[in-house]
Amino acid sequence: MRTLSCFFWLFFDKIEDMKLYKSAHSIYKTQYHIVWITRYRRKILVTGVNRYLEIKLPEIRKYYPDWEYLEIGIKPDHVHLHMVIPPKYAVSMVVETIKKNTSRSLSRKFNFLQKVYWDQKEYLGEGYFVSTVGINEDVIRKYVQSQAEEETGQAQLEF
Repeated sequence: MRTLSCFFWLFFDKIEDMKLYKSAHSIYKTQYHIVWITRYRRKILVTGVNRYLEIKLPEIRKYYPDWEYLEIGIKPDHVHLHMVIPPKYAVSMVVETIKKNTSRSLSRKFNFLQKVYWDQKEYLGEGYFVSTVGINEDVIRKYVQSQAEEETGQAQLEF
């Protein structure tokens, strides 16, 4: 198993300049593009709110240090995140955690939101969009082919 993980690491490191992540028993690159909207698509993420949200999102990482934000994009009525989530977490749990914490923080900080949303429910929409961002098909095909060559003893590794 040790040689397989070393081979995996070397192969992907040489194919592309990509950052791979390690945990105790896995090597991964699980990136996601996540988008959620404000409730009723109201444009509440204006200049001050959007800056506050940019501060609050990284604070969540204090409790989940293995989550990594690669890009954060905040528009007046929706939020884009490009992030790495380790395989041990469900994407739905990550989005739920982020939305709950940011919504709670926004309600405490900005009183005008209670006037905009008079029923005082959540400020962010219920659903979300998620898409995986990963290695292209050619890279995976080359890796699988090199695995077949390694098992027959024909693979040549460069060090």
